[in-house]
Amino acid sequence: MFAEYGLFLLELLTIAAIVVLVALLILSAARRSQEHEGLTIEHLNKTAQQRSDIVRRALLGRRDSRKLLRQRDKAEKAERKKVKADDRRRVFVVDFKGDIRASATASLREEVSAIIDVARKGDEVLLRLENAGGAVHEHGLAASQLLRLRARGIPLTAAVDKVAASGGYLMACAADRIIAAPFAIIGSIGVLVQLPNFHRLLESKGIDFEQITAGQYKRKLSLFGQNTDEGREKMREEVVEVHELFQRQVRDLRPSVDLERVATGEHWYGSRALELNLIDEIGTSDDFLLKAAAAADVYRFAWKRPRRFVERMLQGAEGLLYR
Repeated sequence: MFAEYGLFLLELLTIAAIVVLVALLILSAARRSQEHEGLTIEHLNKTAQQRSDIVRRALLGRRDSRKLLRQRDKAEKAERKKVKADDRRRVFVVDFKGDIRASATASLREEVSAIIDVARKGDEVLLRLENAGGAVHEHGLAASQLLRLRARGIPLTAAVDKVAASGGYLMACAADRIIAAPFAIIGSIGVLVQLPNFHRLLESKGIDFEQITAGQYKRKLSLFGQNTDEGREKMREEVVEVHELFQRQVRDLRPSVDLERVATGEHWYGSRALELNLIDEIGTSDDFLLKAAAAADVYRFAWKRPRRFVERMLQGAEGLLYR
């Protein structure tokens, strides 16, 4: 009797857990549907100031921290009288966290357009870039978005705290200046194509694979059909062509780079990348922002785009496969 009662409780708990999970998924989907696509702007000077105020209150106590705040407010008012709001330099911050499909490009396009609309002489842009590369055409488009800033004379700095490799480095090259952390991964100027072929497995199971194409090279390599040396050679030619385009982009944007030395598909850490002229300075995005905030208004631009549950799952799966 007790065993049957225990099994009944387990079944009841299982059903309850499933109901709760479904309810949570429905609630999450409902919340996402209420999110609106659009641009958000954060004044990073104020964010940093609020953080500093919390630390001061904890270390100095309310009385002394209030005294310092009054002194700071007086200094800021005096500074505002000297410099008009329209004359104060501005730094716009954009974040790009890449994946295989460079899916953040859609947001980057909107952020760049917004900056171009409001930028004036003396303003500059910081791109906080984290990108290990992926699809050529997707990352090429992302780099083209950054080149829009360069074409309009808006100074662009790319800060790499972790990685800018392959398509990520293609994007970084669009900047006027690249800074990277000492152990950030930089480079990987190369092209890779790989895919499995199941032809022999299907053949051993007596399964035929039919493929009809129009055009000699419509399909160079196949997942399920028998690949030919001619197809492999054509694919190799295309890979070499893409590599040459990659090198040309680097040569045009960073002429000081010795391509014969670095266009091997290898990557280097920040300190070594500096010696190879792949970057211009060792540092982090935090160092850049602390320095910038002392003399300019710093704003973070972010284009929010609600993503569906299936889209997030697919992106996560891509990330796992890429790693």
